[in-house]
Amino acid sequence: MSDVVPVSAVPMPRIRRRDLDRPWQWLNAGWGDLRKAGPISLMYGLACSLAGGILTAVIWALDWLHLVLPLMAGFMFMGPLLAVGLYYVSRELEAGNKPRLVDSMMAWRSNPQQLALMGLALMLFMLAWIRIAQIIFALFFAENPPRPEVEFIIDVFLTAESIPFLTVGTIVGGVLAAIVFSISVISIPLLVDKPANVLTAIATSVAAVRENFWTMALWAWLIVLFVGAGIATFYVGLIVTMPLIGHATWHAYKDLVVWDED
Repeated sequence: MSDVVPVSAVPMPRIRRRDLDRPWQWLNAGWGDLRKAGPISLMYGLACSLAGGILTAVIWALDWLHLVLPLMAGFMFMGPLLAVGLYYVSRELEAGNKPRLVDSMMAWRSNPQQLALMGLALMLFMLAWIRIAQIIFALFFAENPPRPEVEFIIDVFLTAESIPFLTVGTIVGGVLAAIVFSISVISIPLLVDKPANVLTAIATSVAAVRENFWTMALWAWLIVLFVGAGIATFYVGLIVTMPLIGHATWHAYKDLVVWDED
């Protein structure tokens, strides 16, 4: 027979091994994209900043202060999905095109079903984390609830009695965050770039983390550092750090993944 039928509709991805200093190059490339597409990129950062501030204000008004820290950590879970438009902007800049805000907001249409499935998976992780965090909080503070408002921060974060609670919460949250990072750090920009399915994207992301473990561990630490700094400045810093990390993540994907067709 002369006809050859491909097994997959898209070429298969392969993983490059990169040195430990590579994340700094990704940040540098991300900063370049941020400078080129400043107004568009900063709009995404501003949206995240406003959303974080509004959500925190609502939680404070409803006296749900025990949810502030889990929701801040949950932002890390959903961050890769929130950056879909930024991945599109970086792709357009890489191709020599001039990106537009409207087009970047429609970037999910390049692979809507698979991105929706990925979003559902990340949402389930976030909901699971919030529920687990509530259980941990109840286990440590059920008999001696922290005082409201400002005293709540002191009782939960700044006393010797809070150390076991913070330790357990950090370990559990860290494990969940590591899983989410492994399955999403490469998969979502991949789904924006190629018509792949979510299983291929997740497998590629996990393989990239496995083959570049220490490099990706440094990248994860830098993401936490930059996003944490943005949150610590009452979300104002997110205006810059969120798009910076989004653009840099695109360059991490392009640096780590090569396709058979290339």
